[in-house]
Amino acid sequence: MRYEEPVFRPPSEAYSLIIQATIGCSHNKCTFCGMYRGKRFRIRDLEEIKEDILLSKDYYGEVKRIFLADGNALAMPTNSLLEILDFAFEVYPELERVTAYASPNDLLEKTDEEIRELAERGLKMVYLGVETGDDELLREIRKGATAEEMIAAGRKAIDNGMLLSVTILIGIGGKERSYRHAKETAKVINAMEPHYTAALTLMLVPRTPLYRQYEKDLFHPLDKIETLQELRWLIEDIDCRTVFRSNHASNYLPIRGNLPEDKDDILKLIDYSIKNPRILRPEFMRGL
Repeated sequence: MRYEEPVFRPPSEAYSLIIQATIGCSHNKCTFCGMYRGKRFRIRDLEEIKEDILLSKDYYGEVKRIFLADGNALAMPTNSLLEILDFAFEVYPELERVTAYASPNDLLEKTDEEIRELAERGLKMVYLGVETGDDELLREIRKGATAEEMIAAGRKAIDNGMLLSVTILIGIGGKERSYRHAKETAKVINAMEPHYTAALTLMLVPRTPLYRQYEKDLFHPLDKIETLQELRWLIEDIDCRTVFRSNHASNYLPIRGNLPEDKDDILKLIDYSIKNPRILRPEFMRGL
């Protein structure tokens, strides 16, 4: 397999075959993110991608899930994505699904018909980084979309047959914006109704714009207890049906549950953890 490192994938794709369809991220401006800073965005040649799929067949034999990297493979032209999907299912008849990261603009720029066809041909789920529902904060972190556009993008994926997994970022508003960030994000989740909602906790990455703000004392990160309080504010306002996870390596408190039915149990766990912080993941065990 040929990879241009570093390569990232969602935690739920730990056992998926990773195929790099694009290199880097077409947006690559988010102030908190250092994932693709060293990469120039480009779409790989279709024949190279097909060669990688064939090479993987020799190594793995059987594959049931494929994740298309890098940061937003959905930026590819739809015809190219369809060609990749058809080829992957031809090489791997047992393949159950293909997934990819998507930016809100990727989804908004494609027609309903394009998204529907991608879903029907095997792109079963996309991962959308929402981060926050606070419009002012979205502008500050240079996300490139408003809360309204986030909702429209997410609903477009769902309404045209795709599963949607969204990520939100606990702590991205710092101490000053914590409450508003939590409450506005819950509004976006309720309006979008994603199948899966994953909460990650901010980790400051050196050499990113947000880290430089932190060094200048312009950004004040949350401590452990404050991240739990923000998580509590968020969860208490989520009323839609969604599978909720905060079991990423960045989180201090691993949580798994289905909302809204498990809300009370999750809130009790958070309250207990606030009173008993010794049970939280230590700093040295956290990771991106």
